[in-house]
Amino acid sequence: MLTCPAIIPPLSSEKRVVSFLPSSRPADSRTVPSLSLYFLSLLSLSTPTVFAGIGSHGAVPAEALRRVPVRAPSSSWLARLIGGPRAGWVGRTPRYSPRRFESTVAEKLPRFASGNLTMDFPGGKVAFTPKMSFISESPEERAHCYRVLDEDGQPLVHGSFVQVSEQVAVRMYSEMVTLQTMDNIFYEAQRQGRISFYVTSIGEEAINIASAAALTFDDLVFPQYREPGVLLWRGFTLQEFANQCFGNRDDYGKGRQMPVHYGSNKLNYFTVSSTIATQIPHAVGAAYSLKMDEKDACAVTYFGDGGTSEGDFHAAINFAAVREAPVIFICRNNGWAISTPTADQFRSDGIVVRGPAYGVRSIRVDGNDALAMYSSVRAARDMAIGEQRPILIEALTYRAGHHSTSDDSTKYRPANEIEWWRTARDPVSRLRKWIESNGWWSDEAESELRSNVRKQLLHAIQVAERVEKPPVSDLFTDVYDLPPSNLREQEMLLRETIKRYPQDYPGEVPV
Repeated sequence: MLTCPAIIPPLSSEKRVVSFLPSSRPADSRTVPSLSLYFLSLLSLSTPTVFAGIGSHGAVPAEALRRVPVRAPSSSWLARLIGGPRAGWVGRTPRYSPRRFESTVAEKLPRFASGNLTMDFPGGKVAFTPKMSFISESPEERAHCYRVLDEDGQPLVHGSFVQVSEQVAVRMYSEMVTLQTMDNIFYEAQRQGRISFYVTSIGEEAINIASAAALTFDDLVFPQYREPGVLLWRGFTLQEFANQCFGNRDDYGKGRQMPVHYGSNKLNYFTVSSTIATQIPHAVGAAYSLKMDEKDACAVTYFGDGGTSEGDFHAAINFAAVREAPVIFICRNNGWAISTPTADQFRSDGIVVRGPAYGVRSIRVDGNDALAMYSSVRAARDMAIGEQRPILIEALTYRAGHHSTSDDSTKYRPANEIEWWRTARDPVSRLRKWIESNGWWSDEAESELRSNVRKQLLHAIQVAERVEKPPVSDLFTDVYDLPPSNLREQEMLLRETIKRYPQDYPGEVPV
């Protein structure tokens, strides 16, 4: 029986490649003519044809595969990224696809394959063995982490990545600086009592901006609460950020959400929800809708390592695998779920190994490397849409700030550890070194950028503070066309209470 490796090794010693963990293993050696064909079917992108599998009894009927027609992606760049002997595979139609074990009618009698019994169960063909062997609880070697830039911002030797133009690279860096500056200023505004709450993305700027740059505006984003950089890349203004945090009349949520719970219909960015992992099933449902409508887009959902401990994650990724929904799961594994370390959450090799268990192709990426994030998300998007399949990305990073303004992380982790990650492994500094080495950036440009962003943010805060708050009536609108009697009664009681105790209610809220 052919056993596929848990980690796909490079097929050429001369190239480092973007390697995704396979979504499943071939059933037995008789269904896969060669290991090369296995990798061919794994790494190539499907064209809109039906597949004929090669099994021990000849071709599998096309009807049994139940494929849906999909568009072939534009994959010339992916061919260059894969490189080496695999470059020619991109765009070909694989003769056998290991995406799922096709269900068959159970046979009355077992068949022999290489001296071992095999049986066609409803879930697919399985080979028997006379030896009792348990699957190990962990692989001998941890899943590799894809990286492009080293700590000094220099490309690794023989590395492969999607080439980024000067314009895109400089914009990525500028937006990362803007996000970092916005976090610092809004955090201080909360400490001054000007806003009630804030969550920073310090240390995770590359995951935000680089992933956003690799997507298109047609892709639907289902965030957690640490992805404001995705909105920033899509055109959400600093004034719009300030309006939401201050909950004024111009806030799209009409002041009914906590700060940093952003949302934008026009930018396809679904409103943040405080409850952990609820956005993940929503993303899968939206992706399935995109598939049924044959849209040239995918859904993308972000979540932390703590989110994978929720049942929503497991239900969602399984549903996505079974329905082959074009969705990208991006897990920000920053080591901490508030004060709970990953060691107290799971014993598996992080998050990436969970993908193949559910039949989902997966990759582990250095989340502090903007070029690695950009390249992996670009590749994931092409596969998700071109092959109509889900993809899981585990981005390894570190939460270099407190969980929120309600948290003091020095109570459960060393302060010097936080400072080391904030300085030595800062993703913003790493990308700056790379663009400077290309002659695309200078100290003068750096000073001008940071000064301008700071001025714009301070101005946005001053404007947001002066805008009046939404009226009390907005608490009861936008859910029902006609408010039911219980809501009308609640509004009446609230107004009576405000009238009776005006000193206990903020005067700037219109009644």
